Amino acid sequence: MARCMKIIAWVSLILTVFLIIIYQIKPIDTILTLAVTAGTTAYHFWMRLLVGGAFNLLMNNRVDYNKKWFCVGKTEQKLYALLKVKKWKKHLPTYNPSLFDRHEHSLDEIAMATCQSELVHETIVILSFLPILASIWFGSASVFVCTSVLSAVFDLSFVMIQRYNRPRILSIIR
Repeated sequence: MARCMKIIAWVSLILTVFLIIIYQIKPIDTILTLAVTAGTTAYHFWMRLLVGGAFNLLMNNRVDYNKKWFCVGKTEQKLYALLKVKKWKKHLPTYNPSLFDRHEHSLDEIAMATCQSELVHETIVILSFLPILASIWFGSASVFVCTSVLSAVFDLSFVMIQRYNRPRILSIIR
């Protein structure tokens, strides 16, 4: 997954630059639309890579999972049951599956990794709405809002997975 994300990030960035150059030579609306689409894609992928990298650099999966922020209440657990997180969580990709591998890490380390992953995805949810500002220059606010909301919902699903899994890990630790 990591390799795929990096490839998409680079390809979309290079495509954005290429399309902007083409648009400067031949200002056609379709080329601008493609440039904005590639640029938005580049933003979302690079933002994810940079946020994850920054958290890893700052925390290195050393997070106190006993902090109040990471506690999952009964109501929240009922919500995850209602949303059937257990059924769909296995179908979503993991950036670095080795962080959650019981053969490579202790349960304590895995619990800390879930906390850092949660923080990463929560930050990404917030930053997913930044492209809406581009509608000031390019118009089409509804398109930017739509892609931002979809992006945020996608990352919220990863937050839910971490918060769903953590109580199970902690109960095994205890």
